[in-house]
Amino acid sequence: MYIIIVGGGEVGYHLARELLGEGHEVLLIEKDARTCERINEELGSICQRGDGCEASTLEEAGAARADVLIAVTGEDEDNLVSCQVAKNRFKVRRTIARINNPKNDRIFRLLGIDAPVSSTKVILEYIEHEVPRHPLVHLMDLSRFGKEIVDIILSEESPVIGKRLGELDLPINTFIAIVITAQEGPQTPNPNLVLAPGDELIAVTPISEEAPLRRHLTGV
Repeated sequence: MYIIIVGGGEVGYHLARELLGEGHEVLLIEKDARTCERINEELGSICQRGDGCEASTLEEAGAARADVLIAVTGEDEDNLVSCQVAKNRFKVRRTIARINNPKNDRIFRLLGIDAPVSSTKVILEYIEHEVPRHPLVHLMDLSRFGKEIVDIILSEESPVIGKRLGELDLPINTFIAIVITAQEGPQTPNPNLVLAPGDELIAVTPISEEAPLRRHLTGV
């Protein structure tokens, strides 16, 4: 694949190095001349000096043939603009943006960024998965379809304990894909399954319905 990376900081540098090692064609765009020179010395002539927010820079970088554009600068605004220009002007199929402030995650999704990535959110989700009092974990974003896959572990305080799976009042366009019980392990959802504490539900839900789903299944 041909991958354009905007931002030559530590994230961009290491990402470029790994992608090159996997055999991809990589071009890195960086504003700072000294940083660009250092990258070219260490990784080969893969760094182009310029502003990844500008259409002229992306055109020079060959964005029209890029498979992916990844924006990983330290400024959320720059990452958003780079991805939008790539997608709207050059029809880049997939855009990935680093989010430094997790509060910006929603606006990035609303504005069409395929995969906003927040390191803060990733760390918090890891903590949530390890600490039982946080019952809902994001497993995968399906931003192209406006949906996500989440993992919910039912506690003893869950309002749905004792109910059958088919009795759940799930939000619109939400469905349970897998049920994991302590006794049976992973299994196909059965409407007659009576839910118990510790049961784990893998659900697909619209991003906008995550909060209602959490409230219904956990009471939180």
